[in-house]
Amino acid sequence: MNRTQRRWRVAAIQMTSTEDRKRNLVAAGRLARRAADAGAKLVAFPENFTYLRLGRRNRHADGLDGELMARLAQLAKDLRVYLLAGSIPEEIPGSELVHNTSVLLSPQGKRLAVYRKMHLFDVRIRGGAVFEESKLVAPGEEPVLVDTPLGCLGLTICYDLRFPELYRALALAGAEVLFVPSAFTAYTGRDHWLPLLRARAIENQCWLVAPAQVGVHGPRRESHGCTAVVDPWGRVVARREKGEGVVTADIDLDLEIRVRTGLPCLEHVRPQLLPGPDRRRKG
Repeated sequence: MNRTQRRWRVAAIQMTSTEDRKRNLVAAGRLARRAADAGAKLVAFPENFTYLRLGRRNRHADGLDGELMARLAQLAKDLRVYLLAGSIPEEIPGSELVHNTSVLLSPQGKRLAVYRKMHLFDVRIRGGAVFEESKLVAPGEEPVLVDTPLGCLGLTICYDLRFPELYRALALAGAEVLFVPSAFTAYTGRDHWLPLLRARAIENQCWLVAPAQVGVHGPRRESHGCTAVVDPWGRVVARREKGEGVVTADIDLDLEIRVRTGLPCLEHVRPQLLPGPDRRRKG
């Protein structure tokens, strides 16, 4: 694909989503418009931005050809931006489970890529909160890359961040910008969130864009926040600690080339660790 932009502005949205889907969608639209007004070419929402509730069946699962995605496609067209629906609960016909699904839309509202979260958050947090994502969600099966005029974009979601092999596979297959829409818990996030983001950026010499949930969503559910953009050298170039809002940063793909040329780590990976078939999607 012909690359039209080597430098462009990304916006990562920080939200406090709840089980009030109408309120969540109004907030998402308002923040996306603010991001577009700030010059963003791509606007990324956090995980579960349309609906966030702990430990109950999701009442708001949607198909990818349903009303929700039509509404988001219209928003992308209205704002003339690439739009990353950080994640939504995607219905699975004939199943009580859903996929936790990230969807990238073009400025024309076209669906460019669909990634279904591969690593599910089944943990017991000290202090009592229990997360059993696998009781509600079916895991995805494969990594996803998509070529766009903004670069080759790799899609991941939240708990994926703890599995470096996924990010290495994406980087070796051509990823330049990696997205990590998340709802990191407050307990784990305060110690692990930024170190993990920086590690994945440093290891893979990629830009990382991490829109996050923040604050209290309901009983027993609180997210760490700290939406961030990290450059290929591992520097946090923009972040927002608390409260809903927009984080913008300028993605410079030439910086990535300079980092990879000066420190060619990706060229030194042992052949036996190379990933399988190239899964790049054209968009």
